[in-house]
Amino acid sequence: MMINGAERRECEFQLLRYVPDAVRNEYVHIGVILREQGGARAEVRFTRDWRRVRCLDPDADTALLEGMESELRRRLGQEPEGKLKRILDESLSLNVQMTEPKAYLAESVPAGVEELMRLYVEPLARERGARLSGRAAIQSRMRAEFEHAGVWDLLRKKIAAAEYTRPGDPLRIDVGYRPNGVVKMFHAVSLDPGLEAAKVLAFSAAALRVGVQLMEKAGLELTAIIEPAAKLGATDEEPERLEMYRFGVETMEENQIRVLTTTDLARVAETARRELRV
Repeated sequence: MMINGAERRECEFQLLRYVPDAVRNEYVHIGVILREQGGARAEVRFTRDWRRVRCLDPDADTALLEGMESELRRRLGQEPEGKLKRILDESLSLNVQMTEPKAYLAESVPAGVEELMRLYVEPLARERGARLSGRAAIQSRMRAEFEHAGVWDLLRKKIAAAEYTRPGDPLRIDVGYRPNGVVKMFHAVSLDPGLEAAKVLAFSAAALRVGVQLMEKAGLELTAIIEPAAKLGATDEEPERLEMYRFGVETMEENQIRVLTTTDLARVAETARRELRV
């Protein structure tokens, strides 16, 4: 079908809702599934910003929800001609509901997913993106680069340090993977407004390294991803900020943590793509 001179494909879409309490029936749209009519291809996308979910349910397990997206994508890729409802029923939790299918005309499946996300799931995405700062901004950039490299679904997420240190350790490393004989972990560390996050990671590094060697029989390459100095105003014109920034970097490096900035993430993601043989 032609619309405004552009060919449009006939598709169907369904919205995924997070419903913490079925009785109250309050929900937040968290994702979209779009498939072309008569075709086997289906694409799924979840939100990248869980703040609306946490406002509705402060105890929401967002790690589980992120894992659900990866599981759905994997199942749909493995069983492209299988029944979508069966795959969804087996993959979705009791707190996630799916709307009835609705017709939709899209230039392409990927473009349609982007448009539906803007319309229903993240209508204020541009404004929210502008407000992201600190660790949340670094995490968002990390995910974007790993997704662009096609490896996001292959990474471990929110790795509990307690698995390697001792029970009660609250630290969760953002992402990681294991190529050959080394475990690589990446953690977003914001140096704005202070150095607490850098100190926590530095304090945990030695125990993590010992635990990985014991549990995985492998070495650990732990990388902190931070903001570029200029983004935080850590320049020669602001010597106090620059000194604090350098102190944070040096504190981590002294504890054998590799420190990179968000400008290095494309290279990090490309390395992961090669090592994971995607």
